[in-house]
Amino acid sequence: MMKFTTDECNLMMLYSPGTRQGLIEALKQMKEQLTAEEKELSALAESVLKKLAYITDTDFKQLNLYPDF
Repeated sequence: MMKFTTDECNLMMLYSPGTRQGLIEALKQMKEQLTAEEKELSALAESVLKKLAYITDTDFKQLNLYPDF
């Protein structure tokens, strides 16, 4: 299974509608709205998108994006 950083997990938690494909679409839309100054956020979103392309929907469902504290 692909490893995600804490920052990547936080971004996924914020934008995920609950499905891998939905998250991919949400991140693509978010990236389109970023300004040139938001390079760090754009790079983070791109990193997540690349990793999401390599996992299955089943793998995505196993991610614990909303841990119990």
